[in-house]
Amino acid sequence: MGGAAAVGTLVRADGDIPVDVSRDPAREAARRELTKPMYHENDPNPLQQAVNEFWDWVEELFGAASSATPGGAVGLVVIVLVVLALVGALWWRLGTPQHIPTSTSPLFDDSPRSAAEHRAAAEAHAAAGRWNEAVQERMRAVVRALEERTLLDLRPGRTADEAAAEGGRSLPAHSAQLRAAAREFDDVTYGGRAADQHAYHQLRCLDLELERAKPHLVDTYPGAAE
Repeated sequence: MGGAAAVGTLVRADGDIPVDVSRDPAREAARRELTKPMYHENDPNPLQQAVNEFWDWVEELFGAASSATPGGAVGLVVIVLVVLALVGALWWRLGTPQHIPTSTSPLFDDSPRSAAEHRAAAEAHAAAGRWNEAVQERMRAVVRALEERTLLDLRPGRTADEAAAEGGRSLPAHSAQLRAAAREFDDVTYGGRAADQHAYHQLRCLDLELERAKPHLVDTYPGAAE
């Protein structure tokens, strides 16, 4: 088309006398002309157009960020790499974020065993590198030992969390360790997390400490040692 000439003037078909047209009809005529398919044969498809607009937006965003960052684009790249490294380190250290489980099932099954039997089972699992089972059996040994010392009443349906809370009242110096042991048991049993040698070693040390610990006799359960 003839650029500016097409905006305000149309030429008669015989080429003699130009016809003046007002601005609005001229604009409408130009718009109709530009909607013809011949002008859009090489336009990108809608998907390609959306992709192009997205990358234009990314380029503008990157340009704005680099202009506000010390060192320009290089400084921005360094900052992004440092952030990614920190996120990766946290992910590796903490693992996949998971909901903290709370035990709702009984700690013991229907075949009661003594603390010594649970300890023996825990040691056998540990020797074979089965740390999940070793942690579970050692926690059961801890609770069964407290029951055998009458520091906990015999209650078949007790959960690990309940045992830790009740045992902490009789042995307040170890209440935090008991709660941590219950959380470890819950993570392994209900939370899908894997135990390791360190977790089992801590629980084993707690079990040995509790054997030598003297109970706090205030608010203990009926039948507690006098």
